[in-house]
Amino acid sequence: MTEGEARARADIIARFDAMAKVAQEGRRILDARPDGAVDDGFGASGYADTAGLPDGALRASLGCGDPVGVADPRPGETVLDLGCGGGLDVLLAARRVGPAGKVYGLDASAEMIELAKANAAEAGAGNVGFLHAAIEDVPLPDASVDVIVSNYVINLSVDKPRVLEEAYRVLRPGGRIAVADVIAEDGLDPDRRAAAERRVGCRYGTLTEGEYRALLARAGFGRYTVTRARPVIDGLHAALIRAGKPDAPPGIVIRPMRTADADQVLAIYQAGLDGGNASFETTAPSWEAFDAGKLPLHRYVAVEATTGQVVGWVAVSPVSGRCVYAGVVEDSVYVHPDHAGRGIGLALLNALIQSTEAAGVWTIEAGVFPENTASLRLHEKAGFRVVGTRHRLGRHHGRWRDVVLIERRSPVVGV
Repeated sequence: MTEGEARARADIIARFDAMAKVAQEGRRILDARPDGAVDDGFGASGYADTAGLPDGALRASLGCGDPVGVADPRPGETVLDLGCGGGLDVLLAARRVGPAGKVYGLDASAEMIELAKANAAEAGAGNVGFLHAAIEDVPLPDASVDVIVSNYVINLSVDKPRVLEEAYRVLRPGGRIAVADVIAEDGLDPDRRAAAERRVGCRYGTLTEGEYRALLARAGFGRYTVTRARPVIDGLHAALIRAGKPDAPPGIVIRPMRTADADQVLAIYQAGLDGGNASFETTAPSWEAFDAGKLPLHRYVAVEATTGQVVGWVAVSPVSGRCVYAGVVEDSVYVHPDHAGRGIGLALLNALIQSTEAAGVWTIEAGVFPENTASLRLHEKAGFRVVGTRHRLGRHHGRWRDVVLIERRSPVVGV
């Protein structure tokens, strides 16, 4: 963290410490806005049902939506609220997960944590816990929560990519995140946008819909939506952001491919080529060539949860530079031979499908040797169909090879 970022975080914490003290004194926090105004849909007014919750939690609410209602936590699940404030979303989630579940409220303001603890005690919520920490550095293990919610907080972060990366890290495979936040329209005049952000308390900037989607993709979320709920002021909108972490077989985590994975990725690539039925290629490319040829936001690796060893990967390449093919890509999926039969390939393909569909890709295609029956079965399970066979397409190890063309047309993009 830079010195400037540290000062910004300290400023935010001081502001919320002061607001928590207002709530602790029995007064309502009007808003984080300098003019003290409250818009319809902000605070406790944004929830459908708050009956029976402590007045202190309602007075301290500064949200712009109902992320718990969107996430719909189920009995027995573990939930994390990023920037819990006075604990309203924590208490709403605690009702849903029941005594078999657990809800963590995390906040960088010590005063807000004390306020949330008091509200939880008043509500008699025994299935909650609180963490005094920043949303950019969550003190929980990898893959330890099922659901993450956050309400009008991510806009306050000086490192928004880090927030979403941490959310991805602590979610279990198949986990989900629901965020209520304020976003900006694309193309707003910078001065006008900054003035509007100051008026609504977004002191460190909002994201546009496109920026939110790009950060979610970069963090690894395979499916994500950003939906405007209502206009706020001067090109700013309250929005609901939903995203999911790809599911995976037991003991496996699917995450974005990193440069640090290069050696393991290329070794698995070479092992597949050595089998004789993976590709016309016989030698894995250099990392530089691999990196240049694959689209950056649609690369995943499967890793062992305990050791971090890469055991498989998936990526796509564009099929053409012509604009008509902008939504058509070609996939490559490889699993280490020692880890075949664990469902890793299907998990990787499903993660890829979610990622590409969220980005507007309508067709994934591949060319497979007919002798590679395992790959053909795998793609069939993932919804691919056979288009046809290109006979004697090329020579491989001194003999002509046929290639089966397969594709998956998205049922949701370009319909």
